[in-house]
Amino acid sequence: MAEENADFRIYNSLSQQKEIFTSKVPGKVSMYVCGVTAYDFSHLGHARAAVSFDILFRYLKHLGYEVTYVRNFTDVDDKIIKRANETGEDPLMLSNRFCDEYNVDMADLQCEKPSKEPRVSEHLDEIKHMITKIINNGYAYEVDGDVFYAVDKCPNYGMLSGQRLEHNRAGERVAVDSRKCHPADFALWKAAKPGEPSWDSPWGPGRPGWHIECSAMSACYLTHKFDIHGGGIDLIFPHHENEIAQSWAADHESNVSYWMHNGHVTNNNEKMSKSLGNFFTIRQITERYHSLALRHFLISAHYRSPLNYSISQLENSSDAIYYIFQTLQDCKDALLPCLQGATEKNENVPQINEAAKECIKKLNVEFQTKMSDDLQTPVILTGALQDALKFVNSSLKMLKACKLNQFLVLHACVTCLLSCVFEMYQ
Repeated sequence: MAEENADFRIYNSLSQQKEIFTSKVPGKVSMYVCGVTAYDFSHLGHARAAVSFDILFRYLKHLGYEVTYVRNFTDVDDKIIKRANETGEDPLMLSNRFCDEYNVDMADLQCEKPSKEPRVSEHLDEIKHMITKIINNGYAYEVDGDVFYAVDKCPNYGMLSGQRLEHNRAGERVAVDSRKCHPADFALWKAAKPGEPSWDSPWGPGRPGWHIECSAMSACYLTHKFDIHGGGIDLIFPHHENEIAQSWAADHESNVSYWMHNGHVTNNNEKMSKSLGNFFTIRQITERYHSLALRHFLISAHYRSPLNYSISQLENSSDAIYYIFQTLQDCKDALLPCLQGATEKNENVPQINEAAKECIKKLNVEFQTKMSDDLQTPVILTGALQDALKFVNSSLKMLKACKLNQFLVLHACVTCLLSCVFEMYQ
């Protein structure tokens, strides 16, 4: 089935245009998505990334692909160490706790579990092996136990972000280091500091830099060549740019076919983030609204567009979810006695009417065409799905004398409706 879906188009951040999706291995998809740095409860920005790529994961499977979906946890990081020092916890134990809390939130949002959920602390050997290859290939250097990537030796640096090397924001997560050959060089390995977790390495005790972890873990599970790499739009530079550079330095044949990025969740049109202090955690929202209302809100704008947080939007999503599931419950209540009655009478099954056929066809066609056009979820939510719900409710009103033909109209429409709803929600 997957080979027949040649019209699935996704936006590739590398080419900055929509492209027809073709997997490297026919019928199979390999996908890596950058996960959270686990030091606190996850916020709406994390939820949006997770739901966006959950939709992609589901739709690829709907098209018939066998998908290997890898989403990592960063459990070794400056922010984790800082929070652990504040709370007096062991950094890895603190991070492990928030990894578990993240998975609780994901289950609440009906996100399917990825195929693999690797953690940095469990892949130190792979990380050190990749750093060694990069050094041996001449693209990194060691200084006092630190290892830096030499960005000026990468001929295509900036190919994803369009950033010129001289405009590179040196030290995105750390202070500028005068020992670097170039201000934009970034750490692959950090020498141990007192009171921080560390591991032995050929360069002395230390821990990995932020960027190298994803290159090493994606290569571990998907090889250096895979189909899709995803994450939030804020990761394009420097994180994903540096991933490309590292992976190329370790293996010149490395290649990711499609880079996909979801837009920010904003608060008063400003990016929602912990560093700005303007964020809401997933838990804060789901304490007031059903988790499916939050999921609806997150897909009510196209995944690449900014999504502005507002109470009114959440209220609208809550009403929309209530309408969908109340309609389905009303159908269940109405169809059950009719189904039992028809079975007991052993009546012949008539054909559903043309209006129902047209409703089903419209919903199926719109779902397929809009999802295949770079996952246009908001169009589906406000288009044929709403028409189908109205048709079903109209049929419910007519279903009073348990007429079998009207029962079949309703049953057929509900079956179609359910298939589309489940693809996006459950």
